[in-house]
Amino acid sequence: MADSTHSTPPATPTSSERAARQRAVVQALQACVPEHALLWQSEDTTPYECDGLTAYRQRPLVVCLPETEEQVQAVLKACHRLGVPVVARGAGTGLSGGAMPHAMGVTLSLAKFNRILSVDSVARTARVQCGVRNLAISEAAAPHGLYYAPDPSSQIACTIGGNVAENSGGVHCLKYGLTVHNVLRVRGYTMEGEPITFGSEALDAPGYDLLAAVIGSEGMLAVALEVTVRLIPSPQLARCIMASFDDVRKAGDAVAAVIAAGIIPAGLEMMDKPMTAAVEDFVKAGYDLTAEAILLCESDGTPEEVEEEIARMSEVLRGAGATAISVSESEAERMRFWSGRKNAFPASGRISPDYMCMDSTIPRKRLADILLAIQAMEKKYGLRCCNVFHAGDGNLHPLILFDANDADELHRCELFGADILETSVAMGGTVTGEHGVGVEKLNSMCTQFTREENAQMIGLKAAFDPAGLLNPGKVIPTLNRCAEYGKMLVRGGKLSHPDLPRF
Repeated sequence: MADSTHSTPPATPTSSERAARQRAVVQALQACVPEHALLWQSEDTTPYECDGLTAYRQRPLVVCLPETEEQVQAVLKACHRLGVPVVARGAGTGLSGGAMPHAMGVTLSLAKFNRILSVDSVARTARVQCGVRNLAISEAAAPHGLYYAPDPSSQIACTIGGNVAENSGGVHCLKYGLTVHNVLRVRGYTMEGEPITFGSEALDAPGYDLLAAVIGSEGMLAVALEVTVRLIPSPQLARCIMASFDDVRKAGDAVAAVIAAGIIPAGLEMMDKPMTAAVEDFVKAGYDLTAEAILLCESDGTPEEVEEEIARMSEVLRGAGATAISVSESEAERMRFWSGRKNAFPASGRISPDYMCMDSTIPRKRLADILLAIQAMEKKYGLRCCNVFHAGDGNLHPLILFDANDADELHRCELFGADILETSVAMGGTVTGEHGVGVEKLNSMCTQFTREENAQMIGLKAAFDPAGLLNPGKVIPTLNRCAEYGKMLVRGGKLSHPDLPRF
C-alpha cells in the first residue's frame, strides 16, 4: 500500500507534469463515459475541491460523473491500469475531509445514482442507490408505515453512500443504532473494477462477514453503489422532554442517571449555553437561554409506553437537579424542540466566518469533565467553542469558531481540535464517533492506536486495494507520520497538516 507507507510526502507535481497526466487520464476516461460526464477545466472542478471541512482544499485532476454501473466499472478499471487515485464522492456533506480530492487523481461523483430501487413493506427493507438522500428513504417508506432510523442532522442532503462510508448516526442512534446496525447489504466494485457484495438480504451471507468492515471504511475498501437498508415501523407517538440545568456537571450526571435507571430514550441530546443561544436566535425553538445546559430526551412507542417513560425520565431528571422541565404536547412542538438541535451547525455558521466541527466519543460519565476541559481550552487557544452532544452515547460535537482567512486562527483551531480529541482518548474515549477520520484526525489516530494496530489497518486496506489507489492518504496515518508526531509531542509541539492545501 504505497500511499500509506511512504517515508516522505510525494513531491508536488509541476504544472507540466499535471497537465500531461490530466490529458492521459481524460483520454482514457473518454472511452468509459460520455463527454458531458467528464470535467477537468479549473472552473468546473473547483466546486469539488473540498467537502464540509472547508479549511483544506485540493482541486482534483479530473471529475467523473458516471451514470451507469458499467461506466463506474470501466472508470475504475482504467484508473487502476493507469495507477490513478480515485476518491468517491457523494453529497460532499462530510466534516472530516474524507472526500477531499487527490491532486493527481479522479474524483468519482456518484450523485447520479439517486434512485430508490424498491421498498419491501413485508420484509421491511429498501434497496437504494448510493446517491439517495437519507431523508428520501423515510419519505418513500412512509406510506407503508415505515422509516429508516439513522437520522444525521444533514439528512436532508447527505446520501446513504456517504452514511455507509462514515457509519453515520444521528439524534436517534442511542435507541436504534448507527448505520452499521441498519444496513443489510452493500454492493459495489473494488478498485480493480471487480464486483463485490458485503452482507446479504437473507439472515446470513456465505464467507466472511465483512459488512461491518466496509461500513465506516470511508471509501478506502470499495466503491459502494447499492445499499439495502432495514426499515422499522413508525412509532404511534413520540414526545420530547426539554430539561434545563444550571450546571453542566448536573446535566452530564443526569445523562448517566437516565441510562442507569434502565431507560433507553429514542434520543438523548445535550447542548451548552453558547450553543442554545446560537440556535435560539436562528430558529426560535423556545430554549431556556438562562440554562448552562439543556437536555432533549425523547420517548417513542405506543401512547401507554410513552406516557410511562416520560414520567420515569422526568422523575430522574428532577432528581438530577433539572431546574425546569417542558414536555412536548403536540407533534409540532416536538419538532420545534428538535429544530434547534438539527440546526446547530448552520446556527454556528451565522455567528462565525468558519467553524470546525470535532467528533469524538467519551464515556457518558465524563461528559461534564470534557465540557469543563473545553472551556479551559477556549482560554488557552483564544477561540470560542459551542458544544452539542449525542449525550446518550457520549458522542461529542464541539464546534470551534474561527476565521479561516487568518492563518494564525486556523492553526490555533487545529491545535484546539487536536487537544479535544486527545483529551477524549485520555478520558477513555475515541477520536471519532460518526464523522470519520478523513484528513482531519490523522495525527490523533497516532495517539489512540499503536504502531502495531495501525499496521493491522494498513494490512486490511491492502487486502482490498493492494495498489493503495482508493482514497489514499486518508484515515490511516503512515507509520512514519506517527513516529514524527510522537517526536513533536515530546518537544511540546504539534504536527499540523503541511501537505494539505488551505484557503
